[in-house]
Amino acid sequence: MLAISAGRSRLGGSGADGLVHPDSVVAEELSPIAAAWRVAEQHGLALAELLAAARTDLLARTRFRDRTESALAGARASATVLAGLPLVGIGLGQLMGAAPLSVLFASPAGAFLLPLGTALACCGLLWTDVITRRGTA
Repeated sequence: MLAISAGRSRLGGSGADGLVHPDSVVAEELSPIAAAWRVAEQHGLALAELLAAARTDLLARTRFRDRTESALAGARASATVLAGLPLVGIGLGQLMGAAPLSVLFASPAGAFLLPLGTALACCGLLWTDVITRRGTA
């Protein structure tokens, strides 16, 4: 992307246009740099100062995102443990001789309860993922 911008600048075009590709993996990170480049081209300002401000902004955003991710790691771990508790309960039931597997796989009630429990556990994990994504967005 930077090579494209440099080529555009050498040929008399706008280098900022070379940085703007919405389908790029780093499009979000390069958009402030492209905006700073455009401002420098249009108004004749020093590009170095604008790029320093864009760099400071990107570093602050990265630090904030990292702190948020680490703060939400506990919630994600708790959700994973809670989703695994039914399996632990089934295992303990088997060890105690209660035969929960035969209930889940061989009885009419199990034909209803096994898919229901699985669906609820999956919904809980998906809901946790939605909540934690909102926290990082």
